[in-house]
Amino acid sequence: MRSLVLTLLALAMPASAQDTAIVAPLALVPAASARVKVPFATGERADYSVKYGPFSVGSGVMEVIGLDTIRGNETWHTIFRVRGGVPGFRVNDRMESWMDTRTLSSLRHRQELSEGSRERERQFEIFPDRGIYTEDAGDPKPTVVFPLDDGSFLYFLRTIPLEVGKEYSFDRYFRPDRNPVRIRVIRKDTIRVPAGTYATVVVQPIINARGVFSENGRAEVWLTDDDRRLMVQMKSHLKFGSLSLYLKSYRPSATPADTSSLAKQ
Repeated sequence: MRSLVLTLLALAMPASAQDTAIVAPLALVPAASARVKVPFATGERADYSVKYGPFSVGSGVMEVIGLDTIRGNETWHTIFRVRGGVPGFRVNDRMESWMDTRTLSSLRHRQELSEGSRERERQFEIFPDRGIYTEDAGDPKPTVVFPLDDGSFLYFLRTIPLEVGKEYSFDRYFRPDRNPVRIRVIRKDTIRVPAGTYATVVVQPIINARGVFSENGRAEVWLTDDDRRLMVQMKSHLKFGSLSLYLKSYRPSATPADTSSLAKQ
């Protein structure tokens, strides 16, 4: 279960175009004046079942809580939770992210992690306009242009075109030393999960680190082959077995998302 949590956190590790400068402040980049078109809105919720091999070991939730204001900027407020475990090891993790609605840059990220006997809480304040971030009000450190955090990458991934056979490279993770993140678009596939049958695009995230999403990893993520780009399945193959996540139920937002210009971004 611990490996599952690390897998999901790694999957959410963000990035941006490979030619983006790593530490240049956002003030050097033209700022967006209107809300970016996205395939999600307030109230959207996806519930997942988590399995280790054939055994159910927990559940996960991705939810768009609503709009919030951080330092005068309108943001999307999202929450990602994982609960469950096996005998002797329980997990109860919660991650919150606040993304600027104009640029999808992360402005704040909060983690509450409880994994076995280990508990940790921390909060990151991210300042794209100044090119820095802080952890628990500590000393400022350099960040990237249009930074993203661990809880926001899947939402960003849903806004980009995914063409089979192509590989996309990003330098948007807010900690520069963990970039780049690459996304290989492997194939299209039709699958059945507890929530129903979906036509999907299968992608393979590759992260500049050891673990499930390393260069030699075989993890795959299934996203709906439509404007929503909803994650319906994830499978990872680890040394000690396989961990999988399946969409169990989906609640769309009360207000329809505006996806009219996604393909143009």
